[in-house]
Amino acid sequence: MPDDLDANVFGPYAVPDTARRRRAGLVYVAAAVITALGIAAGLPRGMWVIVVGFLAIAGYHLVAGRNLAVRESQALETANRETSFPVGHASAAVGFVGWLAKPVWNVLVFSADEPPSERGLVRVDGISGDVVGQYVEQIPPEEL
Repeated sequence: MPDDLDANVFGPYAVPDTARRRRAGLVYVAAAVITALGIAAGLPRGMWVIVVGFLAIAGYHLVAGRNLAVRESQALETANRETSFPVGHASAAVGFVGWLAKPVWNVLVFSADEPPSERGLVRVDGISGDVVGQYVEQIPPEEL
């Protein structure tokens, strides 16, 4: 495999924790405080709208910044346990669901036989580790 396509060349990669959103929330709180101090120092009173906007955005970031408790390897293990076939190749990607952007691992799995005869998608909650959904199908012969 060429080096530019081989993920192992760069070493292990870890998906950043979604709790980093809280830092952005704190930045918006600081911006609201600075703007409020500016209003107290003589800026136009209409800028209170901006303070409220900053606080609303900060609140969203602070609420949506939940810890990604389930890491990629745990999601892969959960998907392996949930499928009815022995898993060969698998891939996991984190996605987000709903207004609060709840993290969910989308794990694509293929059966261990060569070529794979089955494939599936297992969705694992990134906070609790519970299986959110699962879909398994036979791979049609024309796709092999």
